[in-house]
Amino acid sequence: MSDKQKKQNWREYVRRIDPYVPGEQPKERNIVKLNTNENPYPPSKRVEAVLRGLDPASLRLYPDPDASVLISAIAKHSGVDEDEVFAGVGSDDVLAMAFMTFFNSREPLLFPDISYSFYEVWADLFQVPFEKVPLDEAFRIRTSDYKRANGGIIFPNPNAPTGILLSIREIREILDANRDSVVIVDEAYIDFGGESAVPLIREYDNLLVVQTFSKSRSGAGLRIGYAVGSRELIRHMRDVKFSYNSYTLNPLQIMGGAAMIEDEEHFRKCRDRIIATRERSAVRLKEMGFSVLPSAANFLFASHPSLGGEELFRFLKEHGIYVRHWNKARIENYLRITIGTEEEMEQLFRVLALMIKE
Repeated sequence: MSDKQKKQNWREYVRRIDPYVPGEQPKERNIVKLNTNENPYPPSKRVEAVLRGLDPASLRLYPDPDASVLISAIAKHSGVDEDEVFAGVGSDDVLAMAFMTFFNSREPLLFPDISYSFYEVWADLFQVPFEKVPLDEAFRIRTSDYKRANGGIIFPNPNAPTGILLSIREIREILDANRDSVVIVDEAYIDFGGESAVPLIREYDNLLVVQTFSKSRSGAGLRIGYAVGSRELIRHMRDVKFSYNSYTLNPLQIMGGAAMIEDEEHFRKCRDRIIATRERSAVRLKEMGFSVLPSAANFLFASHPSLGGEELFRFLKEHGIYVRHWNKARIENYLRITIGTEEEMEQLFRVLALMIKE
């Protein structure tokens, strides 16, 4: 074997993945950023107090591997025991840990065809067989499609990017048909209009509910997510975590996250403002000729009958407004529009009016 052949051999063993593509984070100022579903309002003032009170000398020490202060606050908020909570670096970290822990069957993992695009990436990365289950014509999940052999089920509720909500009755229907599989309900947007499935963990020991601080808690930059489930599910996730990375959450995340979730008044005030702006924005878009899916999230999924999705996306970007667009079958003419402040949404409507007039 030649030296050239020897040098090239390592490339045969590289794991090649089509990576998840996150929403663009523009570097320019004066951008109306409605593309990544961040909260337009700042976090609780209690987080500022944590920032001011953090002793830099404490950073020489490893953080609490159990994130006890944060876990305790989440458990109290969720009405569960501390050993029924798992925390990680954003819900993406929590979900990736759940993929590694629970989805090891030869049967396929099931998730919607129009859904959070990271699911397919994790399935490829962790070599999990999967099937994408088509949504119906109205972009809804059909519970009957999930009543078959599988190696697990995962779906967002409300779904992303559609914003459409499944009822607790429908979630029960899926759970009742899949007692032998782990079912993950990804509730990143549940606070904006849905009923959480967390209380169902008392009835279904195979249910894992995942939430995040990134949306309704204004904590996207803090990177905190968590899962609530039976003690057995959480124990298995902790075993995998401690076999992978013991110290995932730093002191700022632990203390800041606890302060954030304890300030219920601030949370409700910001959430209610976003919901009100969402409802007004949906009406405005419809008045401009858009079709808008019913949303229980902090975004709207909308299309225009005479203007293409990519055309709209590029026009808005040229005018300093960032939204999200996917060149994918069935949704290529849709835009996902994060709900910003009232002022930001007014800027969006002004620019859209310019394009519609053209």
